[in-house]
Amino acid sequence: MQPGILHRLGSQESSFVLVSSDQVALPVSGSMAMPRRLDQLLLRLMASCFLLQALSVHAITRHYKFNVVMRNMTLLCSTKSILTVNGKFPGPTLYAREGDDVLVKVVNHSPHNVTIHWHGVRQIRTGWYDGPAYITQCPIQPGSSFLYNFTVTGQRGTLLWHAHINWLRATVHGAIVILPKLGVPYPFPAPHKEAVVVLGEWWKADTETVINQAMQLGVGPNISDSHTINGHPGPMSDCASSQDGFNLDVENGKTYMLRIINAGLNDDLFFKIAGHGLTVVEVDAVYTKPYKTDILLITPGQTTNVLVTTDQSAGRYLLSVSPFLDAPLQVDNKTGTATLQYANTVSATARLTLVKPPPQNATPIASKFSESLRSLNSKEYPANVPQTVDHSLFFTIGVGVNPCANCINGTRVVGTINNSTFVMPSTPILQARYYSIPGVFTEDFPATPPHKFNYTGSGPKNLQTMKGTRVHRLPYNASVQVILQDTGIISTESHPIHLHGFNFFVVGRGVGNYNPKASPSTFNLIDPVERNTIGVPTGGWTAIRFRADNPGVWFMHCHFEVHTSWGLKMVFVVDNGKRPSETLIPPPKDLPQC
Repeated sequence: MQPGILHRLGSQESSFVLVSSDQVALPVSGSMAMPRRLDQLLLRLMASCFLLQALSVHAITRHYKFNVVMRNMTLLCSTKSILTVNGKFPGPTLYAREGDDVLVKVVNHSPHNVTIHWHGVRQIRTGWYDGPAYITQCPIQPGSSFLYNFTVTGQRGTLLWHAHINWLRATVHGAIVILPKLGVPYPFPAPHKEAVVVLGEWWKADTETVINQAMQLGVGPNISDSHTINGHPGPMSDCASSQDGFNLDVENGKTYMLRIINAGLNDDLFFKIAGHGLTVVEVDAVYTKPYKTDILLITPGQTTNVLVTTDQSAGRYLLSVSPFLDAPLQVDNKTGTATLQYANTVSATARLTLVKPPPQNATPIASKFSESLRSLNSKEYPANVPQTVDHSLFFTIGVGVNPCANCINGTRVVGTINNSTFVMPSTPILQARYYSIPGVFTEDFPATPPHKFNYTGSGPKNLQTMKGTRVHRLPYNASVQVILQDTGIISTESHPIHLHGFNFFVVGRGVGNYNPKASPSTFNLIDPVERNTIGVPTGGWTAIRFRADNPGVWFMHCHFEVHTSWGLKMVFVVDNGKRPSETLIPPPKDLPQC
């Protein structure tokens, strides 16, 4: 059992107790004692049975209640009302073990429509509980509730949950910690203790007002005012004392595991700890080969577990989170900070060892990190990479410009995949698909760009896009390859692309335009990193592969919230298979109505 874990699960943990052979008392019939050899044999047999039962104990059901409420929050010497779960920012951590059933009752006490997405949870056949508004469900309206019900299947590590409507996830988010099954160790040395570290962004203004005003004017929204670590800008921020922010208390000579999540809206983030190395052991709830580094790159929606050995002298050491952007665009350049403090430090005001964040446009550092990650690909945790492709897709991603009579300059910046700007429906696509409701979507999302051009160049003269609620249909269990190609329309830019309902293997990556003849020769089909969110490099491409083994309706979109708002998104519809176990379950009775 992992140290420092069980006590946090408390009464939610299984009540099973391991019993050793010296604790077993066998009954005796009358005065006749069993022969010594038989007695020993039965003792061993019973001990083995107890052990097997403990290791194979059935998964349990974990119950959570999320009350969505407004509360006042003061940061950067400014107070505003924010939306929270259970009054917490970040929200509560959801703990489960691999194989557990999870039931979360979400009760909306706020004036906003709300949904919750369990980011990275596979949701095998349970797409009704995936959470994106108007894709799989209607929002939970004020005064209403919805019971999310899903099973954690074949996953262990760190994920996140967040609101999935408008920009509410700015403050409505939290961690999902999935522990291995009972008796199953980590594939790396067990840490002394673990800590959840949630990275985010903070606006002094109301974020719904920020995006609504930008959408009305047809321009980009205001950038955030600060980056945060566990909800705090930190001791180095404006209007803060040296004692402010998140503190991570450690002992010398121990190894700790940090579960790091980028819950920010619009910024890729670098993460460092002064004087300490980091060993990556898991990303997006998938084990990796250990990778030693002193810096992480985490895009919005990604998670990274790292081991940190406390091998420095007593004192206080700065944690930093800073933006990565290698495009000529605006970004919040504030560095969020926190403190790692050794237990034998004499005073909380002891000298603080600082850390220098990398340059904002440090492309070589970002590329090295992304290209260094590999799946563990062990016997217990194989990388089942599709070696052949049944369904090949080529998606250009970026922005366009459409006419807008009421906007500044008479135009609006929009997001696009294959020159298609997604229009959100008023009826959820999953319901329309299940009940065969006509007129909600069309199955004509293009498999390739309708117009070919120098993708990473200046782009075509006509920047206008097609608009519609288009989906792309996939046969059940097809092996799918998607080439994600950045474009230079207005500007090249990195894009963190998230696929709901699946993990995928990042088999290739490159700068410039993808070459269908030369680029595949660089693919890694042995141990590529497996993720649910991947940063497509600025002015470059990424190749992903996955198996469409999860029937339902699955959202794919840029996890920069501004780009999602602009329409940089699409939907896969995956057919049912032939067996009941390959078929989407019926909708729940309490599914919210629009």
